[in-house]
Amino acid sequence: MTDAALVRVPRAWGDGGEAMCEAAMMDIGLAESATVAMSTLDEQITAVAAALPDLPVILGGCCCAHIGAAAGLARRHGRISVIWLDAHGDLNTPESSPSGNEWGMPFRRILDDGHAAAEDCVLLGARHLDPPEVDFIAEAGLATSSSAMESVVSGSAGAYVAFDCDVVDAGDIDCFMPEPGGPTLDECLRMVRSVAALTPVLGVGLTGLVASEENRGRVRQIIGTALPARAFDG
Repeated sequence: MTDAALVRVPRAWGDGGEAMCEAAMMDIGLAESATVAMSTLDEQITAVAAALPDLPVILGGCCCAHIGAAAGLARRHGRISVIWLDAHGDLNTPESSPSGNEWGMPFRRILDDGHAAAEDCVLLGARHLDPPEVDFIAEAGLATSSSAMESVVSGSAGAYVAFDCDVVDAGDIDCFMPEPGGPTLDECLRMVRSVAALTPVLGVGLTGLVASEENRGRVRQIIGTALPARAFDG
């Protein structure tokens, strides 16, 4: 059985994301494979894709860390599913983004660049969407309910779980961009567990955190749910 290994991506492609960069360097007790800190997002995507271990755990930084992970896994496995847990859609383009921050665009880039197809993906927990993102979801037929999980993963080699920690209700985790009204951490863990029960989890990424002692345990819990008995001893 392949053991998981950590790729740290301590960059945030937007305004004021230093706390997320610090969180990417937290000690979570997982064997480390690489640290990727490039000067441009395109360089980061290429470097993350090339640095993926056999079973990657990505620790960002912002959600742009997921682009390289999806690119590398698609190159390795072919058709993959992406399970995107996030309070936000991350489905903007440079033209549609209200802020211009690239961290609001990574899921859209994964889809537009062909690393995964919309019918093989699902957005879970989103509750703060810009109007162009709502339009894109409808046009692309992107699933937004866990009830679609089985059909989403059917036919793919497995799933990459992209877990922006702001998907969790603001009182349950320490994150960079808290949003009230979301699922509890336990509810999010059940979503992740359902993915692992349906298809091989090819990798998992955690982003949008701030560093805290409590988050170390929460991160380990999320990873251990996605990759049971493959990440940590004991």
